[in-house]
Amino acid sequence: MLAGDLYIADDSGNDESVRIHERAVRVLETYRLQCTAGEHAAARATLASVLGSVGAGVTIRPPLFVDYGENLHVGARTFINYQLTALDVAAITIGEDCQIGPGVQLLTPTHPIEPGPRRDKLEAAAPITIGDNVWLGGGVIVCPGVSIGDNSVIGAGSVVTKDVPANVVGVGNPARVIREIG
Repeated sequence: MLAGDLYIADDSGNDESVRIHERAVRVLETYRLQCTAGEHAAARATLASVLGSVGAGVTIRPPLFVDYGENLHVGARTFINYQLTALDVAAITIGEDCQIGPGVQLLTPTHPIEPGPRRDKLEAAAPITIGDNVWLGGGVIVCPGVSIGDNSVIGAGSVVTKDVPANVVGVGNPARVIREIG
């Protein structure tokens, strides 16, 4: 999956993937409960136990939804608001000092256009990279294989289907660059 090869997502013979996913769901529920109870140190340790990496000073408001967790990397001082969905079948890298609005979706899985392979439940995945100091407004969807450059802003509700360069504002569905920053 991490290599972008085709796989069957609900393959019952893949016990390791199922185990990792089920663990991530349990651990993130514990994280949500710890945050609700104000147990911030315990919550941070719990979060670090399920994600690939978590930089210093990161805030992630629950709930957080992942496929595996271990393929999600969050840079220092990043703030992630409520209800991030990070389908981390492939790597998702979020840079430092980012602002992620509520209800954002980072989606690495892809599905075949051809009906036969899609009926056979085949899918693949492509990594997502978000640079440093990026702001994703509420409800943004980032599609598989997309990179967003440093300092860029993506307007609320936008669907990012292709790479966005550094230092720009992108909006719409599909998102398009409307101006440069600075």
